[in-house]
This record gives sequence, C-alpha cells and structure tokens, in this order.
Amino acid sequence: MEPAGGGFSEDQFREACAELRRPALPGASWELLLETLGISIYGLLDQQTGLYEYKVFGVLDNCLPDVLADVYMDLDYRKQWDQYVKELYEKECNGETVVYWQVKYPFPMSNRDYIYIRQRRDLDLDGRKIHVILAQSTSVPQIAERSGVIRVNQYKQSLAIESDGKKGSKVFMYYFDNPGGQIPSWLINWVAKSGVPNFLKDMGKACQNYLKKT
Repeated sequence: MEPAGGGFSEDQFREACAELRRPALPGASWELLLETLGISIYGLLDQQTGLYEYKVFGVLDNCLPDVLADVYMDLDYRKQWDQYVKELYEKECNGETVVYWQVKYPFPMSNRDYIYIRQRRDLDLDGRKIHVILAQSTSVPQIAERSGVIRVNQYKQSLAIESDGKKGSKVFMYYFDNPGGQIPSWLINWVAKSGVPNFLKDMGKACQNYLKKT
C-alpha cells in the first residue's frame, strides 16, 4: 500500500489501532516482562542482537487522549518534563521534517542521538477516535554525527491512544531501540524495561501540567 505521507503506510496506522482492541502477541515468542501501575510490558527477544522489541499496554488515568497526543508531539514542552533530553528540535531536510534528539546517558557512557521522522493521524474507526503517532529512524546529510555522541540508527516507535471510557487514556506502544556502542545487552534491556513505565508515568504528570499551561 502507498505511504500515507511522511514515509508511513495506511496499514501501519491501522495495525497500531488494532493493537488497542486485540494485542498481537502470537505464539510463545512474546513474553510478559513486567506489570506495574496498570501497565503491561511484553518483550520479543532478537537472537541476533540480544535486544528486546517491546509492546506496552495499559491505561493512564486522568489523562485525556487528545491531551496525551498533544503532549507527545510537543517537543518544546518535552524539554521541560523529560530529564533525559539534552537537545531536541525539528529541521526541514530535503522537503521533509525530521527530528533531532540527543539523550543524556550517565557517565562514563556517551550520549546517544537520533534522527527520525514522525507522523500523527487522528482516526475515526467505527466511532472510536484513535490518535496514532508513528516514528522511525532516518538519516540526512544535513545533520552530521557529532564527536563523543553515538548515533542510533535503529529506532522505531508506535503509539496509539483512545479514551478508556472515563477520564483517562487506553494506550498501546511499540518500541525498539538499538543504542549501539559497548553497552551489554542485559543492561540495555534492564534500562528499557524499567524506563518505559517511568516514561509513561512522567508523561501522565506532564499532561496534568499541560492543561494548566494552556
């Protein structure tokens, strides 16, 4: 199917929507890694890299879907609530908007940076309003690699959000990230597994402050 703009296909958006209704966890390959704060995290191990792909399902209470989607897309606001952001901005390259994102890593590890494209679509499926945001790494010659910072070339994220029928949001997130360098895979997996629920918790708090800000 032809891309729906921004390098993503219509099918990719619909697949993210479908996960909200019926999680796609075929066979025994996906394993439940963690359940906390109303969030379930499943992992699929890549034998070649030793890294996990993640699928996250859960509910964020008192966080309206449209506000949650706005918070996720607002890069300037993210600099205020995400303590790991070193640098974050959008740039037009070759007629396409890309995002540059540098993430702080603890000493003695080097910071990582990403260049990725993203797209948000607000869909109406059988009367269900679903916000879908897709992101994946790309490369552009206008943003060169920096000394002392490791460029992440494998990054992919999907986020689907709808109302939980109350005042919260039902959320699905897919995430894969290969930070490269000499970090042991077990440490990467541990950080990702613990970091995902903390990220969602911080984003939930950011939603409350976003309403006050606007």
